Amino acid sequence: MILEIRQYGDPVLRKKCRKVEEIDDEVRELAENMVETMVDAQGVGLAAPQIGEDLRLAVVDVSHDPECISFLRVDGQETPLDEVMPLIFVNPDIEFGPDKESDLEGCLSIEGVRAEVKRPAEIKVQMTLIDGREITLESDGLLARAIQHEVDHLNGVLFIDRLNAASKLSLKRRLKRLQARTD
Repeated sequence: MILEIRQYGDPVLRKKCRKVEEIDDEVRELAENMVETMVDAQGVGLAAPQIGEDLRLAVVDVSHDPECISFLRVDGQETPLDEVMPLIFVNPDIEFGPDKESDLEGCLSIEGVRAEVKRPAEIKVQMTLIDGREITLESDGLLARAIQHEVDHLNGVLFIDRLNAASKLSLKRRLKRLQARTD
């Protein structure tokens, strides 16, 4: 089922989400609906607060571009991208590599806004998959960026919060107009 994606200005997007205590049928159904919603919206990720749920649950799928990463390790083993996509995870704990890189980002909850965001180039994430397995995932490229973006959502942080001062200023009027639509 396609869910409504909450838009900039909705207070749920600023909430620090609560831990998923149990992966039950309700959580699995929500995750399936989130994947369907993300695909329908042509996104690469979606976090539970974006559909109004205060849960540490997110989905990511970058399989449309297998060249978007230079490595992917699951529990220390090189893993093909298509073996983990779509990535559906709860309660992530993320560590960042030392190097940073800038790239263009957008967000399904902030329609029509894209900007350069500087983020760590590599990540290492402890996460629980929707099937209950706990894994450690290491990657770079678009997958690392998408996971960081979705984990930010779980902490009430939006990509626009990570922009430099000049970029924030240039988007100020557009963001005010977007927020006025939800007030």
